[in-house]
Amino acid sequence: MKKKMANLSLTAMLNRCFRYSFSKAGLRSSTMDLGDGTVMHIWVPKVHIKSRPTLILIHGIGANAMWQWNDFVSPLMSRFNVYVPDLLFFGDSYTSRPERSEQFQAQCVMRVMEAHRVTVMNVVGISYGGFVGYSLAAQFKERVEKLVLCCAGVCLEDKDMEEGMLQVKSVDEAVSILLPQTPQKMRELMKISFYKPRKGVPTCFLNDFIREMCSEHLQEIKELIQALHKDRKLSNLPKITQPTLLIWGEHDQIFPLELGHRLERHLGDNAKLVMIKNAGHAINVEKPKVLLKHFKYFLIDTFRPMEPGNHSINGCKTD
Repeated sequence: MKKKMANLSLTAMLNRCFRYSFSKAGLRSSTMDLGDGTVMHIWVPKVHIKSRPTLILIHGIGANAMWQWNDFVSPLMSRFNVYVPDLLFFGDSYTSRPERSEQFQAQCVMRVMEAHRVTVMNVVGISYGGFVGYSLAAQFKERVEKLVLCCAGVCLEDKDMEEGMLQVKSVDEAVSILLPQTPQKMRELMKISFYKPRKGVPTCFLNDFIREMCSEHLQEIKELIQALHKDRKLSNLPKITQPTLLIWGEHDQIFPLELGHRLERHLGDNAKLVMIKNAGHAINVEKPKVLLKHFKYFLIDTFRPMEPGNHSINGCKTD
C-alpha cells in the first residue's frame, strides 16, 4: 500500500486533467515527424472551420503547453481555430539537430502549421513563446496577421544583465532558477514570477512537479536560454510590420516593464503597450480573465469602441 501511494503523482494527475480539458474544448493531440530528426507535438482543432481565423498560442519556458494555456483554450475556441504547439524540448517535441535559436523554433512551428494546411494565422506568445512568435512575424511576414506578446523581453540586450536591469547576474544563474531542480530553486522561481507568490506549497508537491515537468532535456533547454542572451543587441532586432499588442505585468521581475516600453518604441506606430496592474511575469496564471479581454479586443473587436475602464493602451494601467 505504501509503495502504491508513493507512485501517485499529483502533477501527473493534473496533466491528465489538462489533457481531458483540451479534448473537451475541441482539440486533439497530433504528433508529426518533420523528417530531419525533428518531431513536433501540437494540439489542433478536431474540426477546422474555414470561416474562423486561426490563432496559435505559444508557451514559455516551464511545463508543457497545456499547463500554460488551459484557461484560454475553451473561451477562444468559439471564435478561432486554436492551435497549441509544444516547442522543441517541451512536451513531446524534440530534435536531434543542433539549432537552439528562436528562429529555428519558429521555422518548426511554421512547418507543422503548413503540414496541417494552415497558411495564415494570428499569434499569441508568452515569455519565451513571445520570442518565437516575434520571429514568426519577422520571417513569415505574409502569414502572420496580428501578434500579441505577453511579458516577452524580445528587445533584451546582452548588456542589460551586466548593468543590473535583471534579477539575475549571469545566464547560469538564470538557468538555475528557470530550470529549478530543488524545492528552494522552485520557490525562488515562484517569488520572481508572481506578484503575490503562493505560500505554503508543500515540499513534496514541489519535488513531484520537478520530477514530472523539469527533469527532461535539461541541457537542451539550458542551450535555448543561452541562445537568447548571446550577443543580443536591439540594433539587430528586425522591425516587424504587423499590428502588435504588448501586454506586461506591472511588477514583472523576469523581463521588467522597461523592456516593454523599449519594444514599443522600437516598433513605433505598429505596437501598443498595455500594463496589467497587480501582476508579475506569470500573467497567464495571475490574470487570465484580463488577458482574455485584451486578446479578444485586439484580435476580434479592434474597430469597436472600448468601454471606459475596461482597457487602456499606450502603457496605461488596466484592472
